[in-house]
Amino acid sequence: MKTNMGTLDKIIRVIVAVIAGLLVYYEVVEGVYSYILLAVVAIFLLTSLVGFCPLYSIFGLNTCSVKKKD
Repeated sequence: MKTNMGTLDKIIRVIVAVIAGLLVYYEVVEGVYSYILLAVVAIFLLTSLVGFCPLYSIFGLNTCSVKKKD
């Protein structure tokens, strides 16, 4: 599988997921919004671990730098 996520992109996703998870844990976000936020956290963590984001393929984005062969 060809990856389309760069290292910086993965790091940012993990940081955002941790911050969002902490918001739910400390009950800053409650109710239905906490479940929505936890779903987003799960998606961010999963896509950063796998290195592939389906939305990037749809929109043609690629944050992974590829070195060209000479």
